[in-house]
Amino acid sequence: MKKLFFATLLLCSLLFSSSFLEPVMAKSSFCAKKCDTRCANAGIQDRCLKYCGICCEQCKCVPSGTYGNKHECPCYRDKRNSKGKPKCP
Repeated sequence: MKKLFFATLLLCSLLFSSSFLEPVMAKSSFCAKKCDTRCANAGIQDRCLKYCGICCEQCKCVPSGTYGNKHECPCYRDKRNSKGKPKCP
């Protein structure tokens, strides 16, 4: 009886905790779709998607098209890396 109670309690706690962790770990579908479009023609796709995703999560926007149009999203446009170059693709 104690083993069944313990197993049920453990299962419930795992299910309960996973429901809180999933939204934190998951990337937004908005950013994923926008960055897929933005990085479609990139030479180094994985790097473009990584930095686009970071910028999108922070700025909540991604310029349209595969290049340019950064005036549409000033936060995205103004992000710089440690060397002073544009961070967002």
